[in-house]
Amino acid sequence: MKAPMTRRGHGPAPEKPPIPRGTENLDALCEAGLHHMQAGRYLDAHICCERVLAINNSHADTLHLMGLLSHQAGQHDLALAWMTRAIQNDPKPQYLGNLGTMLLRQERYEDALKAFDKAIQLKPEDAELWEHLGNTLLRLGRPDDALLTFQHVLKLNPRHRDAAYKSGQLLYNLKRFEEALKHFDLCDELQPSHALTLQMRAESLLCLKRLEEGLVDIKAAHALNPASAEICNRVGVFLAGLGRDEEALPWYDRSLDLQPGFIEALSNRAFALNHLHRFAECLELCDRIRTHDPNNMKAVFQASLVHLVTGNFEAGWAEREARWAITGLPIDGFGLSQPAWLGREPIDGKTFLVFEDEGAGDTIQFARYVPMLTARGARVILSVTDPLRPLLAGMPGIAQCVSRSVKPLPAFDLHCPITSLPLAFETRLDTIPSGLGYLPQPEQARQQMWEARLSERLGNDSRLRVGLVWSGNPSHVNDHNRSIPLRMLSGLFGA
Repeated sequence: MKAPMTRRGHGPAPEKPPIPRGTENLDALCEAGLHHMQAGRYLDAHICCERVLAINNSHADTLHLMGLLSHQAGQHDLALAWMTRAIQNDPKPQYLGNLGTMLLRQERYEDALKAFDKAIQLKPEDAELWEHLGNTLLRLGRPDDALLTFQHVLKLNPRHRDAAYKSGQLLYNLKRFEEALKHFDLCDELQPSHALTLQMRAESLLCLKRLEEGLVDIKAAHALNPASAEICNRVGVFLAGLGRDEEALPWYDRSLDLQPGFIEALSNRAFALNHLHRFAECLELCDRIRTHDPNNMKAVFQASLVHLVTGNFEAGWAEREARWAITGLPIDGFGLSQPAWLGREPIDGKTFLVFEDEGAGDTIQFARYVPMLTARGARVILSVTDPLRPLLAGMPGIAQCVSRSVKPLPAFDLHCPITSLPLAFETRLDTIPSGLGYLPQPEQARQQMWEARLSERLGNDSRLRVGLVWSGNPSHVNDHNRSIPLRMLSGLFGA
């Protein structure tokens, strides 16, 4: 927080102003005390205040000054008492603002809010009071109200740098990245070459998928603050996002040199090694992460993916269950109270819920396990997202196919996420269900619709028609490694 507000409009404090004589000039005596305080001569300032209050114990400016002096001396309760007396005698916005600042520093946030609110009622055009109010709302965990307050500061003063930065941060947290970027642009204009501003602008550009621009900013932030392990790590993230994992590795190393054991940099390095198919190094790094952080489920999950790619299914399927302990992954566990099933208990005669927990592609891939449940005597209810329901509803062995939006779910005894079925059936390379055509034939009406659409485009061409998929979910964090531009397939056409 800023230092308590003092009177404005004064030039530099003189070396030691003379103390006025007589009893009629109390304002001048208080003014002398203020100059003493500003010059660091706190005892002289205190003497001036005592002389004023000996004559008039209700002199509001002096009571206020005593509050400032007590606060400076660390006598916080006494400071609040003096400030309260000043306000009782003359509720000036300046007094209320300084009271709010003192309360804020003592973490009495609700009381500080009331003080700033009262000050603003008396002086609604004061941008600094509004900024203090915004800071208090942040401390109270009211980010939406704080954002509105900082936005009002910018209306009063469009070039208020702190309000612009805090607005940018709050908008970024709300995932309003375009608006956040505009505020960080303003901050950069008002305070060029500021590392934190450049870093936040880069992060906003990353979220807007403008990685090349963001890389310029994050490297500029590094040039200004080369000792920041966090910024070095983020340079690596931008390079990895651009598919330049080999270039990212030295940046992660630099980050770890600055901050050994930096978990995020270790995790990002493991991710890059996985992409580069340097699997042994990736697994070694995952073990190193667990040494620093035994409960790090991201490292377990990362290792599971390597195990699956390299054919070690026993470890891969088991460790992949760590995903449930990782916040932020695009998975859904439904929060079911019924028992989960991972292959141990008999299921003959049980009603069994299988639900889509990850993406549509995973659900289509692992739907092949559903008939295996039926073969064990289970009655299977399948819960999937609306786009997949028409495709999977007619699968053999499914008693009922419901939309995930259905509430409440039909009654069931046990449940299993669809991507955990390979673990439940102890899948190994030689036991992957390999039957062809496990998906049902589409409804006749859909076939006819597509026949009509294709005939309209292709005429009566009787050649084999093959559908190609080149793009997945564009919002997936790893979409740049999962999707390709359609033009890359152009060489396959026209042959």
